[in-house]
Amino acid sequence: MNAGFDFWTPLIIVCMAGVTIITRSFFFISSKPWTLPRWAQRGLQYAPIAALAAVIVPEMVMTQGQLISTWHDARLFAVVAGVAWYTWRKGVGQVVLSTIVVGMAVYLPLHLGLGW
Repeated sequence: MNAGFDFWTPLIIVCMAGVTIITRSFFFISSKPWTLPRWAQRGLQYAPIAALAAVIVPEMVMTQGQLISTWHDARLFAVVAGVAWYTWRKGVGQVVLSTIVVGMAVYLPLHLGLGW
């Protein structure tokens, strides 16, 4: 480990902060109303569920970089319960939150109770 001064780390942090400030201030700079195009608004509606899926899906089907090879895994049953709940309740408010709750309600007893 080098105990000397690293020039690049503070420079990158300052540059990233600058880019963040500039991009977030675009909304305040303009004096006229600014709206996103319809296609961008529609795309942003899917961003939260896409981000959640990108984080959750690999954890649901893999263990230490390998695909799950046994049915004795509580995650598989939790996924099935969550998908069934989501399909049944689709279009009824807060469906994503309730899907997570249902999945965890299936996962925790199987994982903690049966040790799967």
